[in-house]
Amino acid sequence: MSNIFSRTRELCRLYNIKPQRSLGQNFLINKDVYEEVIKEAELKKEDLVLEVGPGLGFLTARLAEKSQKVIAVDLDKSITDVLKIALLSQDIKNVQIVNENILDFDSADYFKEIENNYKIVANLPYGITSRFLRKFLSHPKKPGLMVLLLQKEVAERIVAKPGKMSILGASVQYYSEPEFVKVVKNDNFWPSPKVDSAIIKLKIKKFFIFKEEEEENLFFRLLKFGFSSKRKMLKNNLSNALKISSLEVEKTLIENDLDPKVRAQNLSLGDWKKLFGAFKKNML
Repeated sequence: MSNIFSRTRELCRLYNIKPQRSLGQNFLINKDVYEEVIKEAELKKEDLVLEVGPGLGFLTARLAEKSQKVIAVDLDKSITDVLKIALLSQDIKNVQIVNENILDFDSADYFKEIENNYKIVANLPYGITSRFLRKFLSHPKKPGLMVLLLQKEVAERIVAKPGKMSILGASVQYYSEPEFVKVVKNDNFWPSPKVDSAIIKLKIKKFFIFKEEEEENLFFRLLKFGFSSKRKMLKNNLSNALKISSLEVEKTLIENDLDPKVRAQNLSLGDWKKLFGAFKKNML
């Protein structure tokens, strides 16, 4: 850790880089964590990788070594300028650096000629995780695999089982099979954030519950209705949103083998699919 830490500090000093909390800039300084990310990405020489938040290029170099091409995206131009110098000094030529907000980045522009799915490796700023996941999981050209470093609490929500489910967990599990890999303590970063992180792996599904975009959108609308008020029972949330009586909702829940007092966090994706079939007529 000390070698990467000292090199990170020296590069920041040399190029006058001051990590910005507002951009979620916490540089990973543990080589073992980098290697864990590489392992989980299951890289092959023909793979194309989208790296989000490349930092000073320590992971970028390893990704480039293991894959066909890396597209590294970072919002901070001072970071991408240093990254270019670092890669040039190592004669690494299969990395394309993009100075752009990842939330504005369109993968179709860069992977339009690719038949096989690309992979995403990202050290995500905590503040954009939900929007990032929504953008890339719902995109017509989805990645085949994501390996993400994100806030531990968010990672736990993503892999949660019925009983602790959230709209984030249900949405991510609709598109992927998430795996919680390991906790990464906050002292593995510089500057050290206030909370711990985690490595999470998302294997993107090839087939989804709904084939039509319209039905998929309605399904997520129902999820939003169900989770609209955490303290209320599901029947009350759905009754208010769908403008039908709570007795009618209660009857439907019972018909679908659900407790009439159930809350949204207790439902599985399978339960939501059944409820969507029952309430779809009320949403059209």
